[in-house]
Parts: sequence; structure tokens; C-alpha cells
Amino acid sequence: MPSPQRFAALQQIQRRRAVATVAAAPFEEIWACDVFTLDKMKEALPGRVFKSVQRTIQTGGKLDLSVANRVAEAMRAWATGRGAHYYAHVFYPLTNSTAEKHDGFISPKADGRVISEFTGKLLVQGEPDGSSFPNGGIRSTFEARGYTAWDITSPAYLMETANGVTLCIPTVFVSWTGEALDKKTPLLRSIAAMNRQAQRLLRLLGSDAVAPVNSTCGAEQEYFLVDSAFIALRPDLQLAGRTLFGRPSPKGQQFDDHYFGAIPERVQVFMQDVERQLYKLGVPAKTRHNEVAPGQFEIAPFFEAANVATDHQQLTMTVLRNTAKKHGFTCLLHEKPFAGINGSGKHVNWSIGNASHGNLLDPGTTPHDNLQFLLFCAAVIRGVHAFGPLLRSVVATAGNDHRLGANEAPPAIISLYLGSQLEDVFNQIREGRPQGSTSGGVMQLGVDSLPEFAKDPGDRNRTSPFAFTGNRFEFRAVGSNQSVAGPLVALNTILADSLEWIASQLESQLAAGARLGDGAFVVLQQVMRDHGAVVFGGDGYSQEWHRQAVEERGLENLRTSADALPVLQRQEVRELFSRHGVLSPVELESRFAVYGEQYVLAIEVEARLALQMARTQVYPAAVRYLSELGQALQEQQAMGLQPRLAVRNQLAVLLSQLNDGCDALEQALAEPPHDGTEAHLHHCADTLLPLMLQLRDAVDGLEALVDDAIWPLPTFAEMLFAR
Repeated sequence: MPSPQRFAALQQIQRRRAVATVAAAPFEEIWACDVFTLDKMKEALPGRVFKSVQRTIQTGGKLDLSVANRVAEAMRAWATGRGAHYYAHVFYPLTNSTAEKHDGFISPKADGRVISEFTGKLLVQGEPDGSSFPNGGIRSTFEARGYTAWDITSPAYLMETANGVTLCIPTVFVSWTGEALDKKTPLLRSIAAMNRQAQRLLRLLGSDAVAPVNSTCGAEQEYFLVDSAFIALRPDLQLAGRTLFGRPSPKGQQFDDHYFGAIPERVQVFMQDVERQLYKLGVPAKTRHNEVAPGQFEIAPFFEAANVATDHQQLTMTVLRNTAKKHGFTCLLHEKPFAGINGSGKHVNWSIGNASHGNLLDPGTTPHDNLQFLLFCAAVIRGVHAFGPLLRSVVATAGNDHRLGANEAPPAIISLYLGSQLEDVFNQIREGRPQGSTSGGVMQLGVDSLPEFAKDPGDRNRTSPFAFTGNRFEFRAVGSNQSVAGPLVALNTILADSLEWIASQLESQLAAGARLGDGAFVVLQQVMRDHGAVVFGGDGYSQEWHRQAVEERGLENLRTSADALPVLQRQEVRELFSRHGVLSPVELESRFAVYGEQYVLAIEVEARLALQMARTQVYPAAVRYLSELGQALQEQQAMGLQPRLAVRNQLAVLLSQLNDGCDALEQALAEPPHDGTEAHLHHCADTLLPLMLQLRDAVDGLEALVDDAIWPLPTFAEMLFAR
């Protein structure tokens, strides 16, 4: 019998029922109904004004204030017609979360009346307090002014609550001195940088009319659902998002029966509620399923333009969290909520393309003679090899460190998987001209009633952090709680850099009289000879790969965030972002300071929380049981029975270890280094985390011995399986 509090929580869960919150509606009625789409703009705006807006969105030109005034009035009329009294400039500070500043449409008049008003100036620019957001030293505390500016390329939308509607306007967020204080501004800059170099290369390949090139993104979101009745009894889940203590459940994921299994009814009702809200917001949620671990699930969208996809990803996380509460769940987006079972990632599917050329990473049926694809793919190979440590640094968080390098997630060594077909093509290029491409053949299943179908020319590799998957790359190392903006900024920028290098090399070849195909082959061969070491198609989990990657191929194994975050201070990274106008040296330095501080704060909060829980919840329960056990042993002796002392002795030893662990952790917290961010990072990674693990060993050992009726914390088995 569990403790009274846990038993009450289990009873509450047993009484829960899956209840639909809204009636089903045809897909066509709800899709993007809460979004101020181009179609809605076209209906509401004069033709000249609409064409100006459309041109700005497509080409990135400046928006005239008179046009902004007309858009603002149309947007206000649409929003207030749906019941909105407020609008919010929505921005994305350096916290991985979403921020909002709400203002009313209300405008008082001298005669005591009020009217609803919204001007182009209010639409285009806002002024939230910039002093309390992370800035990494860009701004002093007394320097409070910050600006939000409308991102016209990401549509405005309505957010509904039980009491009303708010018009939400995606914006950038910058300081009074013009530095980016957010994640959207560098993303937009990186897209522009990549577009410049991609168009340059396409023109060298003979294209005259080249449409703007954009990157695309589809981010798969993994998450856990835990009943909220348990969360109230777990301070670690409330404040840290992960369990700091807890023995693995006797049954975990070892039967592989949860993955793609039948979705529990209560969970499916939650998912359908989430999807309905996302469809109304124009978020193309495409896939839902059970993930590997019990209690773990996934939602995946169709790909979109990277900037819009990033905003939609933030919306998805918000909707998941808010909707879970309505259904009696808490949605955990931490990368490792439960030790011993699969953690959560956010696989970022990334590609590039435009309206005139389509997907530039589509190899076609004969990739060996698809010059356009080969050059763009080679640019990715070069970028990942030259700046692999940067890609590791942009996924470096305290939560993600629990996944990377374990046998459930890609290793911390950044390599690139092409698949057998493309790896063969690029190996042919390295050794000489490519002669052909292997095909996947036909899948024959041996049953007449089952169809034959074409196999893909290459398998997938789940151990690779960066894998080609048909017409895109999947960056599998991104953490489930992260904004995808940082990884996309890095990917776009390293691609821009490689495209610039390839275009310059190709121009030199052509200027020297080489034909296009011959010059391109020379460039491709140089890429593979200089950067082919990053291509790896084997088992990324194996110890042999770890040895080979570092010792023979010269790749870096940056195991922890303490190792990876300082990459942001390297000269070659500073020059990369500065050269392409994505982040100034000051802005890049601020990212290192902010992300370093976030890592330190996350570990220190967990350490203090572990101390509190160990001393105020675990220790009293263990002492109480030890006392009851001692009394029972005395009664056995009085009855002439030989008492078994092993459990009592084990309890005493573990209690001693718990007290010693608490004292050591408390002392380490009280003595942080004062010689810079890097030293503080390593103090957390190399001192605090090992001490926390030692304390966890003692607590988890006690959980195995203490009477279940006394143990205060909901167990893994309860939280993962009670639905």
C-alpha cells in the first residue's frame, strides 16, 4: 500500500475520464481560422496595399508606414470582430521561452468616450522593458529601453482563453543600441546570408531568374505526460522539470511495447485537443504517436519556412503545456525527466529551396550527375566538418547533457550520415569522377496479395547526430526544451559560409577557362579531401567510433556543456558570424554569457532542490522506518526469535551516506569558483553533478528498503504507467 498522499493521488487518477472539450469540426472550417493570413489580408486591403505587403514578405523590402497603417486597421478590425480587446507583441528572448507585452486597443477621448484604435506605428514598433531579460552584459540594469519590431514574414494570430481573445504579433526584440536580445533577429539575418550565397551559386550554375532561397524546418517534438496529481508531490518535477531521485520501474521500456503502441484514450483526447488548437493557428501538425519510453509521446509537423516554423514550434510547446492542464496532465519537455529510460529530443528536419528551383537538397534519381545537388550537399558537408563544434555548442544545455552521448541519443561527436548511396557517390568523387549511383531495388515481401514497392537507396542511422533522410538533413541532437532558432541560425550560417567558399572556388575555375562541370568537379573533390572525415555511416554509439573520430579523423568530443559552450568564444566562430552579418562579436559574446549562466543556474537550482528534498522528505521517512524497524526487531528478540539485522544495517549505512552527501553538496554550493564563466561551468559539470549523483544513489537505495506506506515520493512506476 503506498503512502496516504500517493494513494490519494492514485485514487484521483482512477476517477479521471477522457472528456472531449470541443465538438469535432471539419478540417476546412478550422484551418488557420485564427491567423491573419495573406488571404484575409487580400480581402481586407486595397489591391495596391496588398501587393506592397506581399512584395515585402517575398523579397524582404522595407514596408512604407502608410501601408503599415492600412494593415494595422485591417488587422484591428479582424481581431476586434473576433472579440479581441488587447494585442501583444510576441518575442523570443534568450530564455528558450516566449515573451509577450499586452496593450489594449482602447483609446480615450476628451469627451469621455473610448474608441478602438491601432495604428501602423503601434503595429510596427513596441517598447517593452529590456532591463530584466538576459543580455549577457550588452545592457546595464539601469539601461531599460528595448524595442520590438514587427516581423511581417510571420503572420499575426489570435490566442483564445476562457475570458477573451488577444491578437498576437510576432516581433524581433533589440536593445536601444541595436543589438539583438532575442532569437528571431539572428535567425532572419542567417536566412538572408544563406539566401545571398545560394543565389550567387545558382547563377554560376546558369540560372537567370532565381527566386529568394529560404531554409525550411520541421521539428519533431517529444514530450512526457504525467498526471498532475503526482506533480504536486514531486518538488523536483515542479521546479526542475526532471526527477532528481527515483529508482527505475521494474517494468520500463525493455519490452518495446509502448513505441507506436495504441494511444491511451485519455492521451488521444488530449492530442486531438492540441491538434485542433494548432490547426486553428495554422500549425501543420502531421504526426502523433507513442514514443519509446512509457508515458512518452511525439508530435511532428509538416515542414515550413524556417522563421515561421520556429514561431510555430514555440506555439506548439505553449499549447502542449496549457492543454495538458485541462486534461489533468503536466507536459514535461525536459530532455531527461526520468533516469534509466529514453529521454526527449527535438529532431530538426532542415533543408533549403526556393520557388524557381524547388528543394535544393533533393538528389533525384541519379544524384551522381545532379550537379546542383552535389554542390549544395557538399556545402553542408564542408560546413558540418569545419564548424562541428559550433553545432555541438548550440545544443548545449544542462538538460541535453543527460541525453547526448548515451545509447538513446546521438553522440556528442558531430558527424554526418549520407546513406549508402550518397556516401558511395561522394567517395567516388574523392577518388575520381563519379560513374553512377546505386539504387534501392524493389522490396518483395513474399506474399502475392502484398504490393511490391521501391526501396530507398539508403537506410537510416539513428546513431548519427546529423543524418540525410532523402531530401533534407535531420539534426537529431537538439533538446526537447530548446528553441529551434539557435540550431537553425548555426545551420544557415555555416551553409552560407560554405556556399560562399564554393562559389568563389568555382568562379576561379571558370575564370581560368575550365568548363562548368570540370570546375565543379575540382571543387567537389577538394571538399571531400579536406572535409570528408566528417562523413560516417556506422554505429555512432560504439567505443571504436569514439576512438576513431578523435584519434584518426580529428573530430572533437565535447561531452558536456561546460566543454561545448566555450566554442562560442573561438576566433573562427566569431569571424564566421561577423563575416555574414548574423551576430556581431558583442552579440556572440552575450550568448556565451547568457547560456553559460543558464547552465550554471539550472545545475545550482537542482542541487539546492536535491538538498531540500533529501533532508525534508527522504530523511524523515527513512528515520521513521528505521525506528519502526528497530522496534520490531526488539519485539522479535523479546519473543525469543533471532532478528534479521541486514536491512536495518543497510538503512543505517544509506542514511549515513545521505547525510554525508548532503554535507558535501552543500559545501560545494557554498564555494563556487570566482575566476570566470568557464571555471563555473566546470564546477557545475565536474563537481556538483557527481555529488548530486552520489546523493541520488543513497536516496534511491533507501527507496528500495523503506516501507512503501511511508515513502513520500511518487515512484517511477506510478508516474509512468498510471493513466
